[in-house]
Amino acid sequence: MKPAGRRLNRAAAAFLIASWALPAAAQPAEPPCVLDKCLGLKPAPAQRSVAPEQGTTMPGPAGPDAVAPTQGSQQRRATAPGNFDFYVLALSWSPGFCSTGGAEKARDQCAAGRDLGFVVHGLWPQYAHGFPSDCRPAGRFPSRQALETVGGIYPDQGLARYEWSKHGTCSGKSPTDYFADVRRAREALVIPQPFRAPREAQTWVPIDIARAFAAANSGLRPDQMAVTCRQETLEEVRVCLSKDLRGYVACPEVSRASCHTRQMTVPGLR
Repeated sequence: MKPAGRRLNRAAAAFLIASWALPAAAQPAEPPCVLDKCLGLKPAPAQRSVAPEQGTTMPGPAGPDAVAPTQGSQQRRATAPGNFDFYVLALSWSPGFCSTGGAEKARDQCAAGRDLGFVVHGLWPQYAHGFPSDCRPAGRFPSRQALETVGGIYPDQGLARYEWSKHGTCSGKSPTDYFADVRRAREALVIPQPFRAPREAQTWVPIDIARAFAAANSGLRPDQMAVTCRQETLEEVRVCLSKDLRGYVACPEVSRASCHTRQMTVPGLR
């Protein structure tokens, strides 16, 4: 009876091993990580250009600071600075941001009397699927002189500092050059007339906002941007730009983040 018992035990062990060793295709796919919206999951460690022990990308769930998956797979690319496909210029509509919870997070941006409309949220290196983040070498932070160049582009230096840390470090450029690119991208984009200094709230269909931006900017199409909302209120307009900032690019994954409400409110300046 002992030999038979051993045979049964071996069979059970083989079954358990086979159950644990399911092929990757049988496992649930990880959710996509798009821009700053990544379902609140924990970040995967990113590759950094210093410290040998950090020379490879470690596996882990996608998250707000995660290394992005490549097209057709859930494997991650190394987040080497400069390794991305295009930029996303994200413009925050301050009245909408401030009226949907942003006032508690960004008091300077939302202070009474500032009369801010569209301000730069960020210039984000982006993959066709996902995005890189936190690519900086240890200890690399923007200098005071570099931060002084962002006036009139970001609503405050605190946001500029954060955006450099999370996104700018993946551009492959110095802080000064990156902030110069942010300014160049923002100043090249024409804000449509209805959004320049509205005092009264307006009601828009999201696709009509995209069309207004397309009409004001030669070569820009609605499928090269996203109009996002929060609580049926305009939150951001995101425009996809080539790496050299000389043109617009199609970005299906970014465009899918557009608001799908039938109408949205566009609050006036405060």
